[in-house]
Amino acid sequence: MILVTGGAGYIGSHTVLNFLKKNHEIVIFDSLENGFIEIVKNLQKEGKVHFVKGDLKNPEDIKKLFDEYDIDFVLHFAAYSLVEESVKNPAKYYRNNVLGTLNLLDEMIKNDVKKIVFSSTCATYGEPKYIPIDEEHPQIPINPYGVTKLIIEKILQDYDRAYGLKSIILRYFNVAGCDEKRRSAELHNPETHLIPNILKSANDSSQVFHIFGTDYDTKDGTCIRDYVNVEDLAEAHRLAFEYLDRENRSDIFNIGSENGYSVKEVFDTCEKVLGQKINTEFSGRRSGDCAVLLANSKKVQTVLGWKPTRTLENSIETAYNAIKNGII
Repeated sequence: MILVTGGAGYIGSHTVLNFLKKNHEIVIFDSLENGFIEIVKNLQKEGKVHFVKGDLKNPEDIKKLFDEYDIDFVLHFAAYSLVEESVKNPAKYYRNNVLGTLNLLDEMIKNDVKKIVFSSTCATYGEPKYIPIDEEHPQIPINPYGVTKLIIEKILQDYDRAYGLKSIILRYFNVAGCDEKRRSAELHNPETHLIPNILKSANDSSQVFHIFGTDYDTKDGTCIRDYVNVEDLAEAHRLAFEYLDRENRSDIFNIGSENGYSVKEVFDTCEKVLGQKINTEFSGRRSGDCAVLLANSKKVQTVLGWKPTRTLENSIETAYNAIKNGII
């Protein structure tokens, strides 16, 4: 049985949907602080999905989970992930992300569960030293969120050496889109991501979106980011699971489209999908925004055979359909 922590959230739930297509049996462990029981119910209609409400910060919750279910593999998504919040309240992030993961890993070792796919982030790299960013790029995170993910990566490497716990670490870039059948979607409170915020407010004529910085050294002067579709990302998790299950070897992979889109191009694509103009204003640069963040994903393509198959327009279309028609 596969344990999915944070499986009631955005990326975790889409990954569960992917695994269900291969008839895997899943147990979701989620506190529902940022996840949704309605999404779990949608997943349960698709296959063998159990649900346990619990908190990784509570070792007794994890012990009870492992006592009740015969778990042999873990996909670990559960984490706080708001960069700005992590700066204002780093203690919350260290306790939840790092301590929670330690509790999970220790229970895995006790139960002889030695394989995990970990949801990491390009935020571990910090300011890019070169573009595109490969897996060997220096890791110098610039916010507590990125630091917590880097600490967990180091813990996993130490646990491999000491206890034989094997891991695949997936560092992904900007995630977008939604399940085409609207069984899950991107639901955050507060929502901080560019695309869903544009789409949710498109019909509010009083809403004005600010594009910060128009003088970057890019094709149109606005920042460029690498967007990967959430269903493509879910497929990467399944391929990572199959590789780790087969090879029993730890590794690290970037997950990105390798196609950078500027902020202006994202707005233009949203306008195309919506069939309407979006009120925008151009403002000065925000501190901490780098000109370009772009993944080098050659390694994952070579080793796992993964490649992105969905376009930015597809991601925006599916996200808009979920917002327009609702999923819960």
